[in-house]
Amino acid sequence: MSERSQTPIRVLVVDDEGEVRDAYRQILLEADVNRDLAVFHDLRTRLFRKTEIAPPPAQPGSRAATFDPVFCDGAETAVAAVKEALAMELPFAVVFLDMRMPPGPDGVWAAARIRELDPAIEIVICTAYSDVDPCEIGGIVPPEEKLSYLQKPFHPHEVRQMTIALASKWRAERTVVKLAYFDSLTGLPNREQSRNRLVSAIEAATLHERTLAVLYLDLDNFKRVNDTLGHAVGDELLRVVAARLRSSLRYSDSRSIDSSSIARPGDLARLGGDEFMVLLPNIRKPADAGVIAERIIGALREPMQLALNSLVVTPSVGIAIFPNDGADAETLLRNADLAMYFSKRKSPGTYSFFDAAMNASALQRFTIEDKLRGALQRNEFTLNYQPLFDIRTGHISGMEALLRWTNDQLGVVPPSEFISVAEETGLILPIGDWVLRSACAQAKAWHDEGLPLIRMSVNVSGRQFALSQFPSQVGAILQETGLDPSKLELEITETVIMNDEAWAEKAIDQLKALGVALAIDDFGTGYSSLARLRRFAVNRLKIDRSFVTSLNECSDDRAIASAIIAMSRSLRIDVTAEGVENISQLMFLQEHQCHEAQGYLLGAALPAADAEQLLRRVDAVLEGTRTQRLKALIG
Repeated sequence: MSERSQTPIRVLVVDDEGEVRDAYRQILLEADVNRDLAVFHDLRTRLFRKTEIAPPPAQPGSRAATFDPVFCDGAETAVAAVKEALAMELPFAVVFLDMRMPPGPDGVWAAARIRELDPAIEIVICTAYSDVDPCEIGGIVPPEEKLSYLQKPFHPHEVRQMTIALASKWRAERTVVKLAYFDSLTGLPNREQSRNRLVSAIEAATLHERTLAVLYLDLDNFKRVNDTLGHAVGDELLRVVAARLRSSLRYSDSRSIDSSSIARPGDLARLGGDEFMVLLPNIRKPADAGVIAERIIGALREPMQLALNSLVVTPSVGIAIFPNDGADAETLLRNADLAMYFSKRKSPGTYSFFDAAMNASALQRFTIEDKLRGALQRNEFTLNYQPLFDIRTGHISGMEALLRWTNDQLGVVPPSEFISVAEETGLILPIGDWVLRSACAQAKAWHDEGLPLIRMSVNVSGRQFALSQFPSQVGAILQETGLDPSKLELEITETVIMNDEAWAEKAIDQLKALGVALAIDDFGTGYSSLARLRRFAVNRLKIDRSFVTSLNECSDDRAIASAIIAMSRSLRIDVTAEGVENISQLMFLQEHQCHEAQGYLLGAALPAADAEQLLRRVDAVLEGTRTQRLKALIG
């Protein structure tokens, strides 16, 4: 016997007369469905086939499938029963509805509300009156093909055979619906069904002047799970996440008559990949959506044991509220997605409400990404060069190459706006390669002209540095441009090194073997220590500008800066101070014997031609004190 035939057929019987309910009870609870199925198949064979095919014989000892009826005495209790069944994920296949149930609402009233709750259910209208117009009822309770009629008095076989036939139809349709509207991995509604549900929820919210919320969820670092532990673990993770989301959204009072308190198909959905949607169809105030978001985040933060791995995942959540954040499904979903994106960038594992300012920011971000994709081919990038001064001697000790972008439509785009986009999209890899090659070529040209350039500093992105072939790429560029490796210094942020210390140590060793110098940029912001950095063979630390800017006002920053300088000196590591903007900052650094400084006080980033003129002035300023030389060079 198939598993399907063993599964009880869920039936709802609604009639105000106790004797009629007792008749249904006797028919359904004492029936042998297997026997009736055999009769049903035999009848269908004789009616529609020329050659009779005998039904498969019943297997001895197998447990007969049964009906699983629920009985109600009125229209309102029937609607509540359907809500409860949906909340428990045990929907009814068939409902028998009496047409007249005084003094309450009639069967058509109940049918319309049941159909709204469960579009798949098969509805049978039972009436003793022959003047019922099926067309009229079909217009009230569409679609007509899911409405049947049973006239009283009825024969027990009629009820049983109708139940079996309609349940078979319901099950077949549910299989098709599952394929079309449900995610096969998690069993959750998919994007199509969730959108349909959102559309109907918006219509209901508009009609009843209610507020609803859309929560857009994305798992943080899910790709890393797939890449490191495999897609099988990733799939299991998504199933666990779906189960926890179901549990988080299961309301305690599933018997409530208020339909807004019952989770319905489409209220929770997997949109694709590691993205999920939660619909809250009736909230009192926007803050209630935040409470649900916190509950979801808390549930998903709990460790998950998957195979031999214990994982902790966090979701970033964006929230859009109807009607303030959108009047249609597409707008609400888009704005919830935008809010999720801002959550992920601000602080993964948190939630954000949509704000109108996000639209402008997102539009700018997408425009930048679009224009950035062709910028290299259009030759829109240039390099500016900011001088680095040896403040012990007053001479220029190097130039730092800084990327600049000018687009015909956007104008001059600040690095703070486009570098992060290049990092996120991976465009930083070809751009970074261009920067390194161009800076090396410029340094070689200046050296060939006899200009006093001691070194060229180039910033390296985290994505570049993480490539296993990065050291060999640097070697190839040095060979291609002909630049002496000792003239090149690569700047890597402290955070990049701390993200993968084992690879950082290996890569730095390989780069040092080429003869290239290494500097740790933005030192002090990554919360590492000089003790941890001792094993990295770096040549220089660059004190982050945030410490230098407040040297005049903050005693803590003065203490930090002086400690970094003193400890670096003891480790024989040079120190460069970034962001020097006034004389008092420069004097502090000189007093503490800092090696180098750069900043607007000493010189802004210059186009190549202007930087070349500055280098030419170096030859003319050989005499005088360091202060006199500095004044002559930057004057």
